[in-house]
This record gives sequence, C-alpha cells and structure tokens, in this order.
Amino acid sequence: MEGRTALVTGGGTGIGAALALDLARAGAKVIICGRRGGPLEETLSRIAAVNGQARAIVADLTNPQDIERLATDALASGPPDILINNAGFSSKVRSARYIGAQEWRDVMDVNTMGPALLTRHLLPAMIDARRGDIVMISSMAALRPNVMAGVVYSAAKVAAKAYMEVLQQEVKRHGIRCLTVYPGEVDTPILDNRALPPDETQRALMMQSEDISAAVMMALSLPHRATVSEIAITATIPRDMTADVKAALAKQNP
Repeated sequence: MEGRTALVTGGGTGIGAALALDLARAGAKVIICGRRGGPLEETLSRIAAVNGQARAIVADLTNPQDIERLATDALASGPPDILINNAGFSSKVRSARYIGAQEWRDVMDVNTMGPALLTRHLLPAMIDARRGDIVMISSMAALRPNVMAGVVYSAAKVAAKAYMEVLQQEVKRHGIRCLTVYPGEVDTPILDNRALPPDETQRALMMQSEDISAAVMMALSLPHRATVSEIAITATIPRDMTADVKAALAKQNP
C-alpha cells in the first residue's frame, strides 16, 4: 500500500476504524471521515501510534453539500487510490408495520445515497488515473433480507448491492476494481441500535472489526490484474436469534 491514498467513511469506530488502521499500517496515506470529531480523533491517535499517516474530515453523508465538500477536500491531494464506503446506519424500528418516513430516509441516505454520491464525485479522477479500488461494506442483509436487520436496512443494503453491480459493469474497463463485502454480525456500535442489543456473551460469538478488515486487505493486496468482486463472511459459531427476531417485530419508538 506504500504511496497509495485511501478514503474511509465511517472511520471513527468499528470496521471503518479497523480498516483505516490496517491501511495506514500497510503504508497508505489515509483520510477518514465521519459525523463526529471525537471518534475520528481516537482513530487518528491509534494510527499515529503505529507511525501511520492520516487525517480526518468531519462530514455528514446524508447531506449532499457535505459529500461534495468531502470529495473536494480529498481530491486536493490527488485522486484516491482506494475508496471504502463503510459508513452505515440502522433504524431503531425494524418492523414494516411500524417504521416511518423519516427513518426510511435516514437509513437509505446513509447506506445508499451517500456512498453513491461520494463515488460519483471521485470517479472522474479515478477514471483518469486508470486504476483504483472502490469497496462497499454492505451486510448479509443484502443477500438474506430479514426481520432482525429490519425492513429498511435490508432494502438499503440490497439497493447498495445493485448499485455496486452496475458500477462494476461501468468502470472495470477503466481499470477500477469494485468489491462488495457482506459481513454477518460484527461486534460494532451499530448493534446498540437494535430493538434488543446483544449482551457480552452474545457479542463474544460474533466477528470483530479486524476480521472484516483482514478480508478487505487481502482483496486489495492482490495484483491489479485480479479482482475479488464479493466477499460474504459470517461467524463460525451460530447463535440463537429467536429473542432478537421477537424484539424486532414489536413496536419500537424511533
């Protein structure tokens, strides 16, 4: 990764922070973004501790103006070699019977609209460079929509999957690789927004952020002539989700 530049959205916590750290450790110059400055600063401190190079940009990926500003700032130092669309958000309400319009908008904006607009702003420079990697951190909900993930989160991830498939058809001829990653349960802060947040015992069975990062780093490290288009990764030991599904079906306050 020496000499390469990577932009990671949602880089303050979870999978985004793990990816930013691994990319910096491998020699990439990393730009992280997120809505809150505090978590971004924590990631920068972790990167500095391994002598990596990184900077942070505060941006809200539900805001088209923020997305354009983020892209302009990132492009100031040249086209990014790697774009990782990782930022994600899930609604508190999961049931199709109870979810409202605002939660539909919020979840679709973060998981689908935001990555699509950011990618659009960066594509011309990446096409001119005739190489690059675009990674979408999706979810197993894109492959197996389900009640526990929620109706809108599942729909948003399915839409993001379709977006990446069409994007790959467009940009492969320009030397740009596209990778969509479908993680199962990962112990990240997004789980706190579930109708029934998992306890420590349940989280111990889940994958960790560094597991997902390792899979992405493998794909990015392949010679440019080879493309990994999709990675589905799940926990080795399954857990009983009966109570989770029951809670997701109940009415929740947004």
